[in-house]
Amino acid sequence: MDEGARMRTATTSALAMASALLCAAPALAQAPVALVREVHGAAVGVELMDYVAAGKVIRLGPQESIVLGYLGSCWHETIKGGIVTVGAEQSEVQGGEVSRRKVMCNGGKIALTPGQANQSAGTTVRALHAKPALTLYGLFPVVEAEGGAAMSIVRVDREGEYHAANVPMKRGTRRAFFDFATTKRALAAGGTYRANIGSRRILFLIDPDAKARDVPIISRLLRFPPAS
Repeated sequence: MDEGARMRTATTSALAMASALLCAAPALAQAPVALVREVHGAAVGVELMDYVAAGKVIRLGPQESIVLGYLGSCWHETIKGGIVTVGAEQSEVQGGEVSRRKVMCNGGKIALTPGQANQSAGTTVRALHAKPALTLYGLFPVVEAEGGAAMSIVRVDREGEYHAANVPMKRGTRRAFFDFATTKRALAAGGTYRANIGSRRILFLIDPDAKARDVPIISRLLRFPPAS
């Protein structure tokens, strides 16, 4: 093979590789659209509190089931059996049964940017005049952050209420969840609070009609972005 042929071959290979990488990039960059709330089955392929992206296919046996909470559309789905294809706003289910209901959640605002997570830093006086970034619809927040992170939640519209906990570690991932229901100390309906992890702050409101029981996680989810 002469030098010109070798150069043409190398160029063709490089273009093919670049094309493959460009095609793969959207899939790699795809953001999660739903959170797995419950799993009943041995080989479903997802676990409790996993995030799933649009296009994910989950195969359920006749007696297997899964509960998904959609972060943007606020659909809460219970699916039994069949082939489940995760969509952008809801699932497509073939050969199975699905029941879904609309719940209160923050929609696309569930995931805060680092800038939003710091917007309420400062004194309680300043926080009182700031607008909460999120509204939670349950009295027990579920906080997502780095495993092992020390966090606190302080009420800012009234003195004397303070909660502290450590986010547990989860094998195989740096991110984990802490459900304040495990502390059995409910926040106050209608209260304004500031969640703190290190220098990161999130100001949020508990909805005046918030309840303590049977509230989906997407309705009470507080997600801290990774530390910068």
